[in-house]
Amino acid sequence: MRVPGRVVLTEAALASLLALVAHEVPGVVGMAPASLKDQVGRILRRQEAGEGVVVRPDPQSPGRYQVDLYVVLAYGTRVPALAEALGERLAYAARHLGGVELSQVRVHVVGVRCG
Repeated sequence: MRVPGRVVLTEAALASLLALVAHEVPGVVGMAPASLKDQVGRILRRQEAGEGVVVRPDPQSPGRYQVDLYVVLAYGTRVPALAEALGERLAYAARHLGGVELSQVRVHVVGVRCG
């Protein structure tokens, strides 16, 4: 149902936006598949912009979202500092670019790449 004057951002669109923002953070060299569907897509050479990002509504805070981010880091990156920077950047982007609030950002480091 459409409501005049109201913009609705889908979870998939928010995931794509947040993945693009995550790629801009120094130390992040890639995203890792977050699900079996993403893994199959990668095998078939079909990559989506939101790969590595899972967005779901927060059951305790209606209107807010929880985000799981699956990243590959550059060797030598300080993980705690990067996780903090990612959380801040994603919250800012969600608020100012997407018009939504994030209640939680969980960063899952699934790999380290050298060079």
